[in-house]
Amino acid sequence: MRAYQKGKADGQNLPGMGRLADYMGPHICLRDKNRLYPKRFLKMPAMDDRARALLKALIERYIADGQPVGSRTLSKVFDLSPATIRNVMADLEELGLIHSPHTSAGRVPTPRGYRMFVDSLLAVQSYQLQPHNMGEMLSAAEPTRAVNAAAALLSNLTQFAGVVLTPKRAQVFRQIEFIRLSDKRVLLIIVTPDGDVQNRILFVQRDYAEAELLEAGNFFNMHFAGKSFNAVRQTLSTELAQLREDISRLMQAAVEASAEAAEDGDAMVISGERKLLDVTDIASDMDRLRKMFSLFEKKTDLLQLLDVSSRAQGVQIYIGGDSQLVPMEEVSVITAPYGVDGKVVGTLGVIGPTRMAYERVIPIVDITARLLSNALSHNQ
Repeated sequence: MRAYQKGKADGQNLPGMGRLADYMGPHICLRDKNRLYPKRFLKMPAMDDRARALLKALIERYIADGQPVGSRTLSKVFDLSPATIRNVMADLEELGLIHSPHTSAGRVPTPRGYRMFVDSLLAVQSYQLQPHNMGEMLSAAEPTRAVNAAAALLSNLTQFAGVVLTPKRAQVFRQIEFIRLSDKRVLLIIVTPDGDVQNRILFVQRDYAEAELLEAGNFFNMHFAGKSFNAVRQTLSTELAQLREDISRLMQAAVEASAEAAEDGDAMVISGERKLLDVTDIASDMDRLRKMFSLFEKKTDLLQLLDVSSRAQGVQIYIGGDSQLVPMEEVSVITAPYGVDGKVVGTLGVIGPTRMAYERVIPIVDITARLLSNALSHNQ
């Protein structure tokens, strides 16, 4: 068993290597070539090989076509009579792994059944990203662009919603610049140590000439670059004594605006949420749709889930109805942390129906997290 270090970007296994992160945290993962056998610290029912094989086949069939699976369908796959299969399915239903919709004689997986499937029965596929898929993320000069590209990539590859929890703004700055917008408005440009650019508009009491704004920016960068805005605020009064009062007011306004930018909380980028309108399991029920878009609008539950994920290692799978962190039974969330120079700074993931091709989505999430880590670490 190989422990995968939290947040480490594995440069040897980035694009196209088909290598997946080990599931840590609540998962322990044993590896045999491309097959993963995660085991959770969760009591799962004891079953013989036949029952496990039937459960796996039933869930795979249901994921593929969305229709309840009956004993006759499974009898075409296994050399067993429909009666024998019905007996096994009755046992699986008693264990809470499958259930029968009242409109059908077939069976569908329960959240507990999906949980056992992804933790014990799933064979994850290797996956290779094509160069045109990842070009925008790897070439992005600014972290914000790389994060947006990662969310879009997740959505485009899975046809579900892609989400990225961005790190908090840096508390220090590398450079600032003032640009005149009008006689009473000045654009403050803040460049962070990781190269991200933040803009704030300052409303000023008089019209500043470009030369004055250049002087103010040069003074600020010469005396305060590399310091936190709180530290700048504490020493500002003595440093500004040598400047004219009106320039001092401009500098103080810049510090207050910059401090507000630095104190911004975690932000979340979501891409492709409307693609879930094409997911029958969700879009066929108006109440589910309302809950889904309320989840995106309020964001509180998603932020909590992604924050928890950022403290775990490797890919995490949250199944609605099985995890209290997912507020909808019909929804699953697959996440992975990403980092900069070995330090975890955020989480990304895919939000989709519980009836998803987990063996395909898991490596997409894992590889995208590695690519984003690589892009952020090398484009500073």
